[in-house]
Amino acid sequence: MPTTIAVTGRAEERIAPELGAVTLSIGAQGAVRDHVFGRTTAAHDRVLAQVRELEASGALDTWSAGQLRVWSYRPWNAEGKQLPLVHQASADVEVVFADLARLGEWVGDAAGAAEVTIGGIEWRLTDATRRRVQEAAQRAAVADALAKARVYASALGLGDPTPVELADHGMLSAQPMPGAPKAMMMTRAAAEMGGGPQGTEFAPAQLVIEASVDARFTAEGVSHLTR
Repeated sequence: MPTTIAVTGRAEERIAPELGAVTLSIGAQGAVRDHVFGRTTAAHDRVLAQVRELEASGALDTWSAGQLRVWSYRPWNAEGKQLPLVHQASADVEVVFADLARLGEWVGDAAGAAEVTIGGIEWRLTDATRRRVQEAAQRAAVADALAKARVYASALGLGDPTPVELADHGMLSAQPMPGAPKAMMMTRAAAEMGGGPQGTEFAPAQLVIEASVDARFTAEGVSHLTR
């Protein structure tokens, strides 16, 4: 009878990021609603004007801006007394840079405004590059599974293993199932996140694209362990 060999194949690809997505919040708060709204609107307009200039220069991949929100609340002090009404306004903006050198320069300038808070920087790949790198990781994971199966078959004195089942990691059935081979694979991307601006210099970590597959093989022959 053929011997069944079950293995997990893993692989990863590392690549430098191509895009930097900056998230920021523009807002202000105070006792006078009109003043708060005016400060926030002015800061929002300044930031969007800068973003449009960056877009025109070709430095950006995409950008988006949320609607300006205004609300009011009454805070409480440590003695449990309700304080006067506080008004707050805020709007979120995401700017995705294709020119990473310009990213550092712009973040340094934007962070200097009192109404602007930098939420963070996420390093990304373009869709085309991500697909290409994911495919490379998937192929390498399958090759890793096959290499492991060959080692086990050789150790048992068996012939070259034949694949019978392939699936996303963790999705193979507990027992071998008859039927046509499957060809489903899984990828996971772990993008290093910047913790925020540090001056105007950035050294983004490489992005890691991982793939992991479970596979079953059969190998014919007589195991030397039973001789």
